[in-house]
Amino acid sequence: MLKSSKVAVLGGGSFGTAIANIMANNGHSVCLWMRNEARADEINQQHINHNYLPDYPLNEQLRASIDLAAAVQGCDVIFMAVPSSSSRDVAKELNAHIADQTILISTTKGIEPANFKLMSQVLGEEIPQARIGVLSGPNLAKEIAAGQITGTVIASEDDALNETIQALLHSGTFRVYASNDVFGVELGGALKNIYAIISGMAAAMGTGQNTLSMLMTRSLAEMSRFAVHKGADPMTFLGLAGVGDLIATCMSPLSRNYRVGFQLGEGKALDDIVAELGQVAEGVNTLKLIKQQSDELGIYMPLVSALYDVIYNKKTINEVVGAMMFSEQNRDVEFTVQ
Repeated sequence: MLKSSKVAVLGGGSFGTAIANIMANNGHSVCLWMRNEARADEINQQHINHNYLPDYPLNEQLRASIDLAAAVQGCDVIFMAVPSSSSRDVAKELNAHIADQTILISTTKGIEPANFKLMSQVLGEEIPQARIGVLSGPNLAKEIAAGQITGTVIASEDDALNETIQALLHSGTFRVYASNDVFGVELGGALKNIYAIISGMAAAMGTGQNTLSMLMTRSLAEMSRFAVHKGADPMTFLGLAGVGDLIATCMSPLSRNYRVGFQLGEGKALDDIVAELGQVAEGVNTLKLIKQQSDELGIYMPLVSALYDVIYNKKTINEVVGAMMFSEQNRDVEFTVQ
């Protein structure tokens, strides 16, 4: 896409702001929709998002609005960057304002609790006239805003959609790869948040590199085992949306889920951690859903079970680790590509 496009990004958090700024820098007309009028005014007048990216000036052509209809009017592409808890409500509101065949991209890494729906499925139900894709990868927003070289994945069965998003977002520091495995890319983004909590706990306890390496590798095996059982392509988990996102989230204090785990490892109570952060990390909510699903489907997920015991059954970390170390020793790699 060489022409200037009209784009809306729904959600003025750190990631939504970061990708909106990339596209504004690329010469596209971009509107950032947010609910808070004072923050919208701040972006329009001061060209900064002090609440989420206070150290990174924004392109002066990037505008913000609290009017959803005005923000999306005439848009070629709309990105959904709102929390999973509000995705369906925003989608219902958006449906009245979106033209047929508009490209709609979900960037939200979460699962709807009531029915185990991923965000692309939620969008498909509420806005069936849209062309839907998913954007996911090792994308820490502050690093993107700082111009650190970053890769991401756009996933859709619509190759023309993938090419459009690659052209919109590609820059000297942001590279976009394509995939047709929407379910695998999206599920990888949701699952890795659980393992980031575990890695944060391990780091707080002063574990060595051997331990951290084992945790991340077994996390990859566990999340891909679950995803493949649900119908995802196992090869997806060898790419940016799988192992790439897992590594970034499990190693960085910029990850909210990692910070939750780190404070759990320091002995703090989850309620106190949530109060300090101001919101629940996605991994805490996803943990309940995956534990329930894995139990119902008979999928072996010892790390999920262990974290669940620590957070919800009030077992000590030492109790859980001891039980895991003396459990049955299974195969390393447990599935093959057919």
